[in-house]
Order: sequence, then C-alpha cells, then structure tokens
Amino acid sequence: MDLSDAKDLSQALSALMRDAHLALEEDRKTPELVARVTGHLSCDLKHVVSVTETFATWEHANLQRGTDAYLARHSPEAEWFGIAGQGREHDDYVNILAVAARGYEQYEIGAVDYATASIGPDATMEVISLGLVLTRSPGGSPVVIGLRGPQEHGMPQSQITVLAAERRDAVATRDEAGRLMREHDVYRGQVLSFMWSEHRGNDLVTFLPRPEMAADQVVLPAGVLDTVERHVVGIGELAVRLREHGQHLKRGLLLHGAPGTGKTHTVRYLMGRMTGSTVIVMTGSAIRFVSEAAGLARRLQPAVVVLEDVDLVAMDRSFTPEGNPLLFALLDAMDGVGADSDVTFVLTTNRAGVLERALADRPGRVDLAVEIPKPDTAGRAALLRLYARDLRLAADLDPIVAATEGATASFFKELLRRAVLAALREDGAGNRAGGEGGARTGDRDGQGGGDGDGAGEAPAGAGLVLTDAHLETALEEMLSQREALTRALLGSGEHDPDEDPPLTVSGDVHPGDYGDGTSVGFVSYGP
Repeated sequence: MDLSDAKDLSQALSALMRDAHLALEEDRKTPELVARVTGHLSCDLKHVVSVTETFATWEHANLQRGTDAYLARHSPEAEWFGIAGQGREHDDYVNILAVAARGYEQYEIGAVDYATASIGPDATMEVISLGLVLTRSPGGSPVVIGLRGPQEHGMPQSQITVLAAERRDAVATRDEAGRLMREHDVYRGQVLSFMWSEHRGNDLVTFLPRPEMAADQVVLPAGVLDTVERHVVGIGELAVRLREHGQHLKRGLLLHGAPGTGKTHTVRYLMGRMTGSTVIVMTGSAIRFVSEAAGLARRLQPAVVVLEDVDLVAMDRSFTPEGNPLLFALLDAMDGVGADSDVTFVLTTNRAGVLERALADRPGRVDLAVEIPKPDTAGRAALLRLYARDLRLAADLDPIVAATEGATASFFKELLRRAVLAALREDGAGNRAGGEGGARTGDRDGQGGGDGDGAGEAPAGAGLVLTDAHLETALEEMLSQREALTRALLGSGEHDPDEDPPLTVSGDVHPGDYGDGTSVGFVSYGP
C-alpha cells in the first residue's frame, strides 16, 4: 500500500469513527434528572439561569412556609422530588445537573431529604433539606424551585434556588416566595431567645413559652407597675395615632435594682401582658446576637427586645479603655431600628451606676429608668401570701415581716419553700407514728395490723397548713451563720461587721427565669 492509499484509509476510518460517535450521541438517552428539568423549562441545560438566595439556619422553617404558600398559589398539584448520589450536599443544583448530563451517572432522581424544624415552644414541622419542584413564575413561565437546609459537613445556612430559562422569571419567583415567607413568619408573636448550638457552633433561635401572670402577682410599690406599663404597653396601644402626629414609637426601659428584687419577674409580666407582640430575650453570651435580634424585632413589630444584665456588655467606656465591641454593637442595634418602629428595648441591671451614659443620649435607647426596690413592710407581707398560693396560712406574719427587713422577693420564695418542707416532714413523721401505733393496737386486739397505715393519714399534699413554727424554722435556717452564702444570693438583710467580709452580688444569671422562675447570681468576696 502506497502512502496515498494509507492516507485515504486513515481519513475513511476517522470519518467512520466520527459518524459512529455522532450516532451514539444521538441514540444516548438524556438522564432522567436532566430531562425532567430541561423538559419543564423547554431549554438546553447550558441556557438555564440559576438565582439563589441564602438565609440563616434558623430561617429554614420560614423558607419552607414561604415556598409552600407560593406553590399553593401557582401550582397546588406540584410534587417534590429529590436527588440521589454521593456528594450532592456539596454541589449546587446547576453543577449536579451538569454532572448528570455528562453521563457520569453520579446523580439521579431520588427521594426528597427532609428535616424537622421548630415552629413553637412545643410544635415542629417537616422541612425540605434537599429537593426540587416544578412550578411556574408569577407571570406563568415554567420555573424550578430547589430548597436546601444545612447539610452535614456543609455551610450552616438555608437556601432557595430558582432555575428558569429567563432571569426575570427566576427573580420574580424568588421575590414572591420571599414576600410570602415574611407573611407566614413562624416567629411572629412568639417569645424567642438566641442560643448557641453544639452543632457546628450555629446560632439558633429558640422558642420559649409565654408566661401567664396577673398584675396582682407582681409585688411592687404603688404606681411603679403602672409607670412601666404606660411606657411599654400604653405607647404601643396608641401607635397609629402617634405615627399620625409624627411622634417616634421606639422606646427603651431600664429596670435596675438589687439582685432578687423582681426585675425579671416584672419583665415576665410584661411578656405575658403583650400577647400580640414578638418578644426576643437576650441573656448571657447570647447578647452577641443583638444585631440579629434588632433586625428580627424590626421585621416582626410590634416587638420587645429584652437584654438581661446589660451591664455585662454596656459598661461605661471609662471602665474599658481598650473599647467594648459588644457595647458598640448594642448601640448600633438600638439606633438601627427606625424611630417609627413599634419596638421596645427592655434592659435590666443590678448596677445602673456603671452603665454607658450614651444609652440615654438618644430617644429610643433608654427613655425611662425605673428602680425595682427591695419590698417594704406591706410588700413583704404580700410576697409571703403570694408565694403561699393555695396553702393554708395559720400563722401570724407580722414577726416574719419584721425580721426580714431588707430581704428580696427571691428570699421570700425560698422561705416559703423551706416552710413547706418543714410542714411535709412534720406531716410525714406524724403519719409514720400513727401507722406504727395502729399496727401495735391491731396486734393487741388480735386483728392484725393491715399495712400499718395510720388511720388519720391524709392524701399527699392535701390540706397542708403552714404554722408559725414552720415559718420560724425556715427563717431560722436562712438567717443562720451556715446560710451566709444563701443570704447573699437571695438578698437577705444585715451583715455583722465582726464576721468575714460580706458577699457582694455582681450580676444576675437567670437560667430558669422564663420557665420556672428560679434565679441564681454571680458572687464574689470583697468589702
């Protein structure tokens, strides 16, 4: 074969291979995953436009609600489908489709991935962690919506992706889903708190139960609670008329006083009183999320942002020459909420004297400061009756009231608990003695002793009576030298100068204040 023949053969083989390749390409079926998307959009994969918006992890339930509302409006019969294949949590939807289109068979249609998200203190909903749905844009053009929740080993965020042949259709779909997301916001009207999560260190929003408390359960000097309510609740009730007259609605309230006097108790009453408002509680390290909290409050107004022990972050700059980033974040957050927003900032502190003066510089930061004092004589008697609740008080309260001058509400709560314990121990001892006596009598009478129960034993907890002896026993325990630490924590009276240096409470921490009402404090030794 001469060189010319070899050249012709080579060209013929090349043409044959090219024709065979083209024939195979034409014969190869488009993967079902790609065909479902491109067939719905009526365009080639290379022309598909992708528009994505990312949200915080804790917005996942809202994102699902907004998407569900969108589908109910534009394609109520649409069904979600998922993607199977290793590594799908790391790829965006366009890359997944591109890989599938190349025939690698790495991705294919599969089951939808679901997760569970909270939508209330005791309610949850199923949310789509990874899935797609075929629907239509507000204008009627075909689009595909994809949702993603936080993925294992992925970014802690939630996403909505809209695929379309035209960008304007994708944007319009995303925008309407976003509007519906806010319209169906699961956080509106709830009591919320930011907290840290061990899962990748995420910041999460937690639902808290709204307290139920009557005004007569708040023991304060005459007029104090009325003043607080006028500033927090009253302004909100006149919101529309105040706006009409060009007046600002944003306001700030500072509750200050010794630990245990009832600052948090008063806040809990306000939370229960304002049933139509969203409440965001910031305590401890969660105050670092104050910017996010302010943004939520602005979005969900009417709203209240509670900052417990604000002196921990809002100490005057003269105490921290190197600067305090959290202080500036707090001031920026308070200023960032518009003056016409129906948002109240409620701050509590044990140490009003160390607070940053700039908190009062502008309207809407702190407009009203109210001291929550230790209870007077009438207040102490009222607290004893309040914490006794449904128990029968067969005691003279005057000696207890006189002996507890300077004590706080927390002190009386613990005093009643100990009195109840004393009564229960006495009641139990009496029942045991009665049971033993009954058993002995039965033996003498030749009738046996049954199970040894005393004839006069009452059902557990029934008819418990608190006497002078029970209250005096409890008070003696709490005022004893062994109870010095408890007295400091709960706020009892005087200190003997001949004793060791007193305990000084430097700040409240309230792990149970929004659930069971308990509270503890940070304590340090010093003059």
